[in-house]
Amino acid sequence: MKSYIRYFLIVFGILMITAGIAAFFDSSFKSPPVIALSELVTKINAGDIKEINVTGDTIKIIATNGDQSLTKKETAISAFETLINLGADKAKLSAIKIQIQEPSGFESIVSGLIPIVLPFLFIWLIFWFMFRQAQKGSGQAMSFGKSKAQLADTSGGSRKPVTFADVAGLIEAKAEVSEIVEFLKDPKKFQKLGARIPRGVLLVGSPGTGKTLLARAVANEAHVPFYYVSGSEFVEMFVGVGANRVRDTFELAKKTAPSIIFIDEIDAVGRHRGAGLGGGHDEREQTLNQILVEMDGFDTNNAVIVMGATNRPDILDPALLRPGRFDRRVILDEPSLKDREAILKIHAMDKPLAKDVNLVPVAERTVGFSGAELANLLNEAAILAARSDQKEITQDNILEAIEKVILGPERRSHILTKKEKEITAYHEAGHALVASSLPHSDKVHKVSIVSRGRAGGFTMKVPSEDKYLKSKPEFESELAVLLAGYAAEKLIFKQVTTGASNDLKVASELARRMITQYGMSDTLGPVSFHEKDDLVFLGKDLSSAKSYSETIAYQIDTEIKKFVSKGLASAKKILSQHIDKLNLIAKELIKKETLEQKEFYALVR
Repeated sequence: MKSYIRYFLIVFGILMITAGIAAFFDSSFKSPPVIALSELVTKINAGDIKEINVTGDTIKIIATNGDQSLTKKETAISAFETLINLGADKAKLSAIKIQIQEPSGFESIVSGLIPIVLPFLFIWLIFWFMFRQAQKGSGQAMSFGKSKAQLADTSGGSRKPVTFADVAGLIEAKAEVSEIVEFLKDPKKFQKLGARIPRGVLLVGSPGTGKTLLARAVANEAHVPFYYVSGSEFVEMFVGVGANRVRDTFELAKKTAPSIIFIDEIDAVGRHRGAGLGGGHDEREQTLNQILVEMDGFDTNNAVIVMGATNRPDILDPALLRPGRFDRRVILDEPSLKDREAILKIHAMDKPLAKDVNLVPVAERTVGFSGAELANLLNEAAILAARSDQKEITQDNILEAIEKVILGPERRSHILTKKEKEITAYHEAGHALVASSLPHSDKVHKVSIVSRGRAGGFTMKVPSEDKYLKSKPEFESELAVLLAGYAAEKLIFKQVTTGASNDLKVASELARRMITQYGMSDTLGPVSFHEKDDLVFLGKDLSSAKSYSETIAYQIDTEIKKFVSKGLASAKKILSQHIDKLNLIAKELIKKETLEQKEFYALVR
C-alpha cells in the first residue's frame, strides 16, 4: 500500500511540475489585455483602430498607435455582423483592415483532446506503476527460497585481503585449515595415497578468537570460489524455506566446484534436535536435516567443502559432528603471551606508535584478552591519544586503555567524601598487601582508588606467565586476596560497607566451583556436582536441574562457608601482622590516588 501511495505521489508531482513549467512559460509572454465588444465599437467609431484579425471566436485588435488587445465574439455570428449590430459605423468599419484566419487543424485537435486524454493518461500511469510493483513483488516471492550466500571478493578491492600471515598465533589452527587449501591446490598429492579431504571443518572458539578472520584468510589463500552465509539467514518463519535455501546454496557451490561454503554461527541451525517443541515440522530442524543430507547424503559431491564457526559446540546435534560431515574440529584458544604480543604488533602496524612503546608489558597485562579485544585495546589507545591532540600513541595511552577496556573510563566526577576515600584506600591496600604476601598469588601491577565503571577502586594483578592449570593453594590464595578488602575494612573501621559486595560474590562462586567442579573438598571428595546450566530455547534441555540430593546441597553450602572463612582468616592474619604497611599503603593512596608496581613494592619492602 505504501508503494502505491509513493507512485501516486510521483505521478502527481510530475503533472504538477509540468503544469508549473507551462504556466511559467505562458506567463513569461505577456498576453494583450482583453476589452469588451462595446469598447471596440467605440474605438472604431472614433477612428482609433488600424487592423482587426479574427481567428475563430477571438478578435485581435491593433490600434493606430500600435497597442494590441483582444476580445471575444459570439460563436454563430460573424465579426462584421456583430460589430454592425452593436452600432459600429459601416464607413469607418470598411476603412479598417479586417483579416479572417481559420485555426490550424493540429491546434484544434489538441485543444479538443487534452481535456479528454489527460485524465485517462493520469489513471493509466497509476495502474502501470501498480502492476509493475505487483510483478516485482511476485518476483521476490519466487526468489524467497533462493540462497543468500555471497561470493567472497578475493581481489581485495579497497580492503587489504587477509592471508595466513595476517593471522597471528593460532599455529595449530592454521596448520589444520592449510591442509584444505593445499588439497584444493594439489588434490593428486593426497589422492595418490588414498587420502580423502575432510568434508567439513568446524572452527570452535570463544567470541573474538579469530574464527571469521581465519575463514577470510582461507578465502584468499584457496583460490577457489568461497561462499559465506550466516546460519540465521537460513531460518525463516515459513517451514521449508530454510531447507530450500540450503539446497540452493549447495547447488550454487556444486556448479563452481571445487568450492568452499562457510556458515558462520552455525549453532543457529545446528542445535540438538528433539527438544519436544515444534515436532517434525519445526523450520529449524528441517533446515538442519537438509544440511546433513547435503554434507553426507545419498548423493554427495566431494568437491564442496563446508566450514562452520561456533562458540557453542556443546549444543550442536551429534549427527552434524560425526565423521563424514564435520570431520575436523579446529579449536581456537585464547592467545598466549607470545601470541598476544604478535597480535598487538599486527594491529599496531597502521598506527603511529612512539619510539619508546614496548608491547611486552601490554601483552603481560592482557591475560585472557582475545584477538578482537586486543585490536579494540589499541583502537582505544589511539582515541585517547587523539583526544589529547598527540601525534603519536604513547605507552601511557596503551596502559590506560587496558584499564578502560577492563573496568571502564575514569569517573573523575564521582567525588568521594573524605571518609569514603579513606575506606576505599584501606580496602584496596588490603587487596594489594595480601596479594604481595602470599606465595601463590599473582604480582600486583597497579593499585588505584580512582573510580572506573562501577568500581570505586581496583587492584590489578597480572600472572608472570600463562597458566592452563591451577592448584588448590592458588585458589585458596585467590580467596584470601578477594576477602582482604572486607578484612581490612573490619580491622581498621570495625565495620564493613557495601564496597565488598562484588568481592564476596566472586569469592563464593569460586569456592563453589572448587567444590562442585574441581573436587577440591576433602569432605565431599573427587565428585562432580556441577548443575546443568545449558538451558537454551529449542536446545538440548528444556529445564535445569541439580544432579545431587538436598543432603549433598547442604554439605556443599557448608563447605563453601568453610573455604570462604579460611580465606578470610588468612587475610586477617596477614593484615594484622603487617598493619604498619597497610597504613603506609593506604596513606599513599589517599595522597596520590594511584600506585604503580615499583612504587607499591617500594612501600612493601
